[in-house]
Amino acid sequence: MVNVSEHPKFKGVFYVETDAGRQLATENLTPGSRVYGEELYRIGDAEYRAWSPYRSKLGAAIEKGIRSVPVNPGSKVLYLGAASGTTPSHVSDIVGSKGKVYCVEFAPRVIRELLEVTAKRSNMIPILGDARNPSSYRFFLELVDVIYCDVAQPEQAKLLADNSDYFLKRGGKIMIAIKARSVDVTMDPSQVFKQEVKILEERSFKILDLKHLEPYEKDHAMVLGERV
Repeated sequence: MVNVSEHPKFKGVFYVETDAGRQLATENLTPGSRVYGEELYRIGDAEYRAWSPYRSKLGAAIEKGIRSVPVNPGSKVLYLGAASGTTPSHVSDIVGSKGKVYCVEFAPRVIRELLEVTAKRSNMIPILGDARNPSSYRFFLELVDVIYCDVAQPEQAKLLADNSDYFLKRGGKIMIAIKARSVDVTMDPSQVFKQEVKILEERSFKILDLKHLEPYEKDHAMVLGERV
């Protein structure tokens, strides 16, 4: 027996319950198609994709009780560090056919895998680019509602703020998955998180929430913020 229910806080996010337990899910925008070997569940006229918090920091943040997920149906999202498309594909499910996900990825080898995902999803736009240099891809983007950042770079908060200067709407939201070991391997992760938050506050962001992502991701935290 399989049951599905919408997440009590976040539109477009679901829980699928089976005999094995409850797991996070999104409604599949491309029924019959998997992205990373996830389970598919057909319920009525809809198909749902299991969303592993161990494979997705956004999924981990939801399971850890993040205050809000500003990605909604119809949202326009700039995704920095799209990698092979695991989490961006779930964002694609949530924003639906009326939304867009601009996927910036730096590595040519990785973006080849991302292209296999975006080829099936018309609301995902792949961009081969360096997130540290937002002016290099400004001609491919419009203003967005949300910037989601998941990059393994030393200056993660600065990089996000620089992209916000170009692309984030007034009052737009940000989410950044801070990888402490990528910023400074010698510092205590909690100090790294404080340092990156301070940078965001100095760049006119109000911090709405911060969640450590253990046990799903070691030495990672998700920060939710708003441009003021």
